[in-house]
Amino acid sequence: MTIQWFPGHMAKARRQVTEKLKQIDVVIELLDARLPLSSRNPMIDEIVSEKPRLILLNKADLADEKVTDEWVRYFRERELRTLPIDALSGKGVNKLPEVCRELAADMLAKRAERGMQARAIRIMILGIPNVGKSSLINRLAKRAVAQTGDRPAVTKAQQWVKMGDTLELLDTPGILWPKFEDQMVGLRLAASGAIKDELIDFTEVALFAISYMMHYYPERLVERFKLKEMPTDRVELLETIGKKRGCLVAGGQIDYDKAAELFLRELRSGKLGTVTLERPVDWEMDEPIGKPLTLS
Repeated sequence: MTIQWFPGHMAKARRQVTEKLKQIDVVIELLDARLPLSSRNPMIDEIVSEKPRLILLNKADLADEKVTDEWVRYFRERELRTLPIDALSGKGVNKLPEVCRELAADMLAKRAERGMQARAIRIMILGIPNVGKSSLINRLAKRAVAQTGDRPAVTKAQQWVKMGDTLELLDTPGILWPKFEDQMVGLRLAASGAIKDELIDFTEVALFAISYMMHYYPERLVERFKLKEMPTDRVELLETIGKKRGCLVAGGQIDYDKAAELFLRELRSGKLGTVTLERPVDWEMDEPIGKPLTLS
């Protein structure tokens, strides 16, 4: 699935981030715990450079906890501090200020040595659209200061958010890269809801997610769709879901798009349980699980 999507406000956002970075002490990179690498913007390393960085794995409540632990180890091996959180419930968020102070310790010590007045630690929050930046900011500020929504690209402008005298947060619009060179990245993002539904092929995306779950979470599918036995392939399973949920057209034929959309809605809402859509090992495979397949 090749997606071209680089709205003007995102190009502007990158320029603004680069300009503001000189004022920043710590960069918070917000990722989706269900697909950490696929939800990383490949421009981030280039933009952030040597700034102290904290990676937050948001929506950890929807992700497989054991796989999240794998991802924490993955980033730790690359010397990146990582915290799993759930911005909506607040789980894990209370640890963030302390970690930011640790990451900014050198900066604070240098200011003190120079006799400079103490000030709040300045933090920039970066992430792709719909990863939960606004929900995190509202949780940290303990008030509704950022607009939230369940559709990508809600935040359109930067804003500073003060948190007493300790932290000062800079929110930025979601930055998405110009093209998904890797089809699997596009499929994972689409399955999670990070891409506008108008831009995706429901059936193709659902077939990817079904294939992945058949490999890693077959018991979830059996339980949710009350299957007597697991179908032999993903197309057959999508047809079974369509029949069970009444996704039919004239003549009793399966409405694949309707069945696919229904499946994705249930996946995204957590009705299929806690599911992670990629593992570190997936990035080492020559033939990733769930590679694109279209219906004949």
